[in-house]
Amino acid sequence: MQLRFRPHTLILRHAFGIASNTRTSTPAMLIEIEHDGVVGYGESAMPPYLGETQETAASFFSRATPLLADVRDPFQLEEILPALDALASGNSAAKAAIDIALHDWIGKKLGAPWFRLWGLNPAKAPVTSFTIGIDTPEVVREKTREASEYKILKVKLGRDAATDRALITTIREVTATPLTVDANQGWTDRTEALRMIEWLAERNVLYIEQPMPKTALDDTAWLRERSPLPLIADESLQRVGDVPRLRGVFDGINIKLMKSTGLREAHKTIILARSLGMKLMLGCMTETSCAISAAAQLSPLVDWADLDGALLIKDDPFDGARIVDGKITLPDRPGIGAVKR
Repeated sequence: MQLRFRPHTLILRHAFGIASNTRTSTPAMLIEIEHDGVVGYGESAMPPYLGETQETAASFFSRATPLLADVRDPFQLEEILPALDALASGNSAAKAAIDIALHDWIGKKLGAPWFRLWGLNPAKAPVTSFTIGIDTPEVVREKTREASEYKILKVKLGRDAATDRALITTIREVTATPLTVDANQGWTDRTEALRMIEWLAERNVLYIEQPMPKTALDDTAWLRERSPLPLIADESLQRVGDVPRLRGVFDGINIKLMKSTGLREAHKTIILARSLGMKLMLGCMTETSCAISAAAQLSPLVDWADLDGALLIKDDPFDGARIVDGKITLPDRPGIGAVKR
């Protein structure tokens, strides 16, 4: 089994502002795994907060190359992926790239998309939200108008109360579309966070992602008991082992392939969280249609989706899952459903 990889920089259509920073690009790695004449595609997307770089990913891929070269049966994911995971701690996005490529290879070898291999109905894929980052009122209005086809808008908040309220007010000048809010750990005082959530609940906001720092679980549990809106874990959830401790703290979780090391663990996380009665959201980083299409294979299993990452970049090298009238539409191609343009 051969592994090939190369760096790729995702250039964003607009500057992307969240509570802690603003960026105009995201470093990524695109990989291919070839075996028996079949090629599987994978991707690592690495925003700064993940703590990964193109250099750390390349280093991990170099360590993984000998292990993959010894693989004789790529179908043995329950042996291959734990062995890769054990090569080094962290590196979740690099591990996700290999996981995605292996799933793509298997689906292509079997001639079926993964939603079918999992027994899922693509018609049950949810609508996706479209993200509005923190920016000037003029740019926020422009982004909101550009997103008119989407049924839900996701708004990044968390800088300060005045900025947060002004951003929501600006959007409400343009549209009455339902909103979701991602504070990206930006609210640090639970009483002020509660006041903000109560204000947001009056403005057709559906739920709040990661309102407080990921380590502030006691404060988040306090907030959840009083919040009129559901609270969804993002940064507090990294891998499947985090799920049990978040029960009772959050109403649901946001699963991202770049955190969960790929499709195998994301699928396990969905099953576990659902068994614990938690709501499910499927999210993404800014990514190409390679990783987005992989995540979309799981979308019929979740309550909400935020799979707009490929829509936020200028030059997508893949064609895959598409958004039609705001809804995720899965291609009936084998594997993850992504092909090079």
